[in-house]
Amino acid sequence: MAKVLKFSVVLSACALFGAGAHAANYDFMAAPATDLNRVFRLDKATGEVGACQYGLTDEGSIGVTLCYKPGDGAGPQAPSEYGLVASRHEREGGVFRVDLRTGAMSICYVLKQAVVCTPPNK
Repeated sequence: MAKVLKFSVVLSACALFGAGAHAANYDFMAAPATDLNRVFRLDKATGEVGACQYGLTDEGSIGVTLCYKPGDGAGPQAPSEYGLVASRHEREGGVFRVDLRTGAMSICYVLKQAVVCTPPNK
């Protein structure tokens, strides 16, 4: 009985750890522009980048969350470990996607209702 209980506790701990590890799959960073309320979202495993911001509605309601899907260059990249870095330029509307394993970088920004990223370079 003690072995079954011990196995159950270990199995529960593994399930909790697995759920916690999965929850940390995204990184978020605000655009450096001081007059822009945009936040970028990065899938740390695939490098896919999206963005959302607050928007007003014509009805005068509380507003809406406007989200931009990945466009050219912002979709999944080669499997790696990715992060986001913002410049300190107060009018910069984009962020850098960095490949933490290779050191390659792309700049990602919103263009025509989608997030786009430049080709990676180092």
